Amino acid sequence: MNTTSSSLPPASRPPVDDRPLSGAAHPDHPLHWTLYGCEMVATAVLMICGIISVAILTVPQTPVGIWLAPHPIIQTALCGLFFGLSGTVAAMTPFGKVSGAHVNPSVSLAFALAGKLGWIDLCGYVVAQIIGACLGTWLLACVAGMFPSWGHIVTAAGYAATVPAASVPILWPLVTELVLTGLLILMLYWLAGHPRFKELTPWAGGLFFLLLNPVSAWLSGNSSNLARSFAPAIFSGQWASFWIYAIGPFAGASLSVLAIRTHVFGRMEVEEARLVNFGHHGRVPSLWHPTRKTPAPRP
Repeated sequence: MNTTSSSLPPASRPPVDDRPLSGAAHPDHPLHWTLYGCEMVATAVLMICGIISVAILTVPQTPVGIWLAPHPIIQTALCGLFFGLSGTVAAMTPFGKVSGAHVNPSVSLAFALAGKLGWIDLCGYVVAQIIGACLGTWLLACVAGMFPSWGHIVTAAGYAATVPAASVPILWPLVTELVLTGLLILMLYWLAGHPRFKELTPWAGGLFFLLLNPVSAWLSGNSSNLARSFAPAIFSGQWASFWIYAIGPFAGASLSVLAIRTHVFGRMEVEEARLVNFGHHGRVPSLWHPTRKTPAPRP
C-alpha cells in the first residue's frame, strides 16, 4: 500500500525510493493496491460522465438531442468534447490525483514502454481500468432499471458503445484507432515535456476529441481506449469487430513511443504526465492528501 502519511508505523511505510509511476517499483513493493483501486474508481467516473454526456447529446428524446439532431457535425464534436472532459473530471478527483488517472490501457502501456511504469503495475492498471469501466457502466444500468425514462435514453444511446462503420473495409476503422491513439499519446507527451503547457495536460483530451471526432468518429467511434469500449459492449451487446479496439490503440501507443524514443519528432522528454503535474514525482500520496507534494527523485 502506498502512502506518504507519517502516521503509519515505520515497518508499514514504503521505502523512500519507491516511485512506481516514475520508473521501476521498489523490489520490496511490487504491487501497489492503492494505485489500482484509485485507478478503478477514476475510470468508473470517466464512464459515468462520458455515457451520460453521449446520451444527453445524441438521443432524440432529450431536449439537447432534439436541438442537435439537424447538426450532426456539431453533435459529434460535442460528444468528443464532453467524453474527453470526463477524463478531466476523473483526473481531478482525489482518486485520479493519486493514480494519475490514466483511465486508458493505451496510456498506461505508453508509460510502461517509456520505462515510467513497471510491467506488474501496468497489468494492475489495465485490470483496474477494465473493472472500473464495467463498474461505472453497471451503475448507470442499475439507475436505468430504477428509472425507466432514463433507461430508455441510455439504452437508445447504446451505453456510448463504439462500433466500426459497416460501410467500409475493417482496415479503415483499425487504422483510425491506431492513428487516433498515436496522436493522443504524442500530444500528452508533448504537453508534459513543455513546462509552459504542462498544466493543460489533464484538459487536453476534451479539445483533442472535439477536433477529431467529426473527422473520424463515423469510422471507428473514436475509442483509443480498450476499457472505454469493453464495458459498453457488454451492456449493449455490440461486439462487431471488437478486436480493433485492442489492436489499434495498443499499436498506436507503441508506435508513438517508438517515434519519441527514436527522436522522430525531435527530443521530447518522456514523463508520467499527470503525476508530474500534480507534483508527486512518481511517489504515491495518501488518498486523504492527494495534492501533497513529494520530493523530486534523487539523481
